[in-house]
Amino acid sequence: MRLVRFDADGGVKIGAVKADGVVDLVAAGSRWSTIREIAGAGTAALKDLAALVERAEPSYQLSEVKLLAPIERPGKYLAIGMNYAKHLEEADRLGVARAKFQTWFNKQTTCVSGPYDEIETGATEKLDYEVELVAVIGAPAKGVTEADAPAHVFGYCVGNDVSARDWQFHTPTFTMGKSFDTHGPIGPWIVTADELGDPHTLDLRCFVNGELRQSSNTGSMVNDLWKQIAYLSTAFTLETGDLIATGTPEGVGIGMEPPVFLQPGDVVRCEIDRIGAIENRVAGA
Repeated sequence: MRLVRFDADGGVKIGAVKADGVVDLVAAGSRWSTIREIAGAGTAALKDLAALVERAEPSYQLSEVKLLAPIERPGKYLAIGMNYAKHLEEADRLGVARAKFQTWFNKQTTCVSGPYDEIETGATEKLDYEVELVAVIGAPAKGVTEADAPAHVFGYCVGNDVSARDWQFHTPTFTMGKSFDTHGPIGPWIVTADELGDPHTLDLRCFVNGELRQSSNTGSMVNDLWKQIAYLSTAFTLETGDLIATGTPEGVGIGMEPPVFLQPGDVVRCEIDRIGAIENRVAGA
């Protein structure tokens, strides 16, 4: 199932994509009124909603609605750094020291924006892009094993870990440069885990103004998603609705020779097979 949040008729609604349309879930009789509630209810909710969507006619055409970030503001947005081998090589050239353990940072949740919203430059002079597979936590996870980790993932979306490279290195944690408002577009929807299948077999790509900049496969992660969840949940609880950005491959702007950063008017398109694409224009032109 592909679940969305969208703006139509002057209000925010939740829905399921059906062909080229969207079924308004609440209007169709859903017992759940937020995506987070659905994620928390798990397989029982998905079974009920699948039957509901099967019976219902689309309430709107996709072209008629404004798609929003597909889940309400998460409690945590966690992102792993240097998690693709060739991206590690880029980091080596930039003098970023390799870490012994998984390298994590927070994206403050106020950065989250919709799949087609504009990216605001803000104070940075070195704006960059990073296509990433983003996992959405369903059942809370604390102290889970790699084998049990899949049971805690509700679904997946496309993310762009927009980065202010000059601000990123103000602090060792990267958080300042990763959390500017609008620097966390996600979407266009959440594809539920039961529909997507193995998240480590997905081609992902990033284009800037139609030029292919990044192209890889999630099977190239150094630490796969199950290792990520096991590691994080050793320290703290991953809660329903939390987001995990699983890393970006090589091809980022700062890694080019010479570096090439985003400019006002540039359009960044991030795609992941079996999920979809988000496309965001840099504001200001």
